[in-house]
Amino acid sequence: MGLFAGSGVGKSVLLGMMTRGSTADIIVVGLVGERGREVKEFIEEILGEQGRARSVVVAAPADTSPLMRLRACETSTRIAEYFRDLGYDVLLLMDSLTRYAQAQREVALAVGEPPATKGYPPSVFAKLPRLVERAGNGEPGQGSITAFYTVLTEGDDQQDPIADASRAILDGHVVLSRQLADSGHYPAIDVEASISRVAPMVISAEHLEAMRRVKQMYSLYQQNRDLISIGAYAQGSDPRIDNAIRLQPAMNAFLRQGFKDPVSFDDSKVMLTQIAAQCQG
Repeated sequence: MGLFAGSGVGKSVLLGMMTRGSTADIIVVGLVGERGREVKEFIEEILGEQGRARSVVVAAPADTSPLMRLRACETSTRIAEYFRDLGYDVLLLMDSLTRYAQAQREVALAVGEPPATKGYPPSVFAKLPRLVERAGNGEPGQGSITAFYTVLTEGDDQQDPIADASRAILDGHVVLSRQLADSGHYPAIDVEASISRVAPMVISAEHLEAMRRVKQMYSLYQQNRDLISIGAYAQGSDPRIDNAIRLQPAMNAFLRQGFKDPVSFDDSKVMLTQIAAQCQG
């Protein structure tokens, strides 16, 4: 899965929440191309003692050579593969796939490879799937790797070449919204822009239907938000919009989560089903 976010919208904090709330046996974290200060902060503050107990952290800050940054991503993946082959279920968190692509761009340009899409040589787009495709289930009797790759969308541009290429090769994407982050809504996940290609295969039909109904109701409110805010919408004009307004506090509460408040899958499913039961259409 891809975690698409601009700078400063809470992706590192969300990764930390994953490490503490995950039921994975082993967690492998690759911190690549970020500020050196963030490494210690992530390990001590965000990861915490509980997260460190079952985690392996590989770090290559921004001031290291591009080859070192490339190796850090590949080493993180190889460590995850090692534990998977031993039969463990592994959570791999890579921050970030964009820095991996930028490191490969530096190397490729240095050896004379011509730039192509917005300055990225063709080898960049060849290496991305080779790295990502190494995650997944192992052979029978082995474990699995569930991987989340953060993708830094420069200038919040979702059509950035790396973001666009990543969407094509990942099993889904979670988009973090700067507008939600600025309003204090955390985690700042834009549920309208986020999607999973594997959801229909891993959740029940009832769960999928509940998700669809809540997402439609949330989207309906967002489409009419400006009219509602300025008082241009007259209550009673559309029963579905009236219902969306009534359910907005419950949907917002469901989509928010405290930094140190893990929520189990079953509890989350129950809350989603309760909201979906109140959705019309």
